[in-house]
Amino acid sequence: MTQKNKTIQLIELGLKSYQEALTLQEELFNQTIAIKRANRNQKEQTPTQNYLLWVEHTPVITLGKSGKSEHLLLDENQLKEKGIEYHSTNRGGDITYHGPGQIVGYPILDLDNFFTDIHKYLRFLEEAIIMTLKDYGLKGERSVGETGVWLDVGTPFARKICAMGVKASRWVTMHGFALNVTTDLSYFDHIIPCGIQGKAVTSLAKELNRAVPFKEVKDKLKVHFAQLFEAELNEGVL
Repeated sequence: MTQKNKTIQLIELGLKSYQEALTLQEELFNQTIAIKRANRNQKEQTPTQNYLLWVEHTPVITLGKSGKSEHLLLDENQLKEKGIEYHSTNRGGDITYHGPGQIVGYPILDLDNFFTDIHKYLRFLEEAIIMTLKDYGLKGERSVGETGVWLDVGTPFARKICAMGVKASRWVTMHGFALNVTTDLSYFDHIIPCGIQGKAVTSLAKELNRAVPFKEVKDKLKVHFAQLFEAELNEGVL
């Protein structure tokens, strides 16, 4: 039986384009799957690694597998004028925006090291965000049928603060979550966020009406993530 590796390497990428981060995700994702395939034919099992990539993206709009292109409200020339990249991706979910001031987390985990349940995995990602918001006195909530984290669910003031979309194969995950901290929310005017009409998007800074230290939020989020997955987080290098 393979020894379970519950250590997660934290990789700080800083400000990167979406494509740069996606290329790295795919490399780590494919490496992990290759190890799992090789292990099937070996008596001596090679343990798989787990990663959590932290990144801020340069402005980009991404469309998930279930997304509709009409949820993008700009044409190619307008995107170029505003300096926004556009990518169609293989993650779950619809359309969303990533940019500076947003904590983006890409967990590349072998769930065989933790639990083999994608529904539970998504709920844990949401819970890590909900616990972080609680640290700031905000009540983050789930909205039935709408993955991610919201405020004031079930009211006319419902607004999304964290988007999520993942991909998994052979119990290996990629893509992840995007928490708006000090994000310029005007960029969301160029899309129908997550394909949901008539619901607003918000940020931690907007809700608290003050500046929020980016690193402070990230540090709180790391603690909750490790707690939920019963994992040890180590600062890693690639």
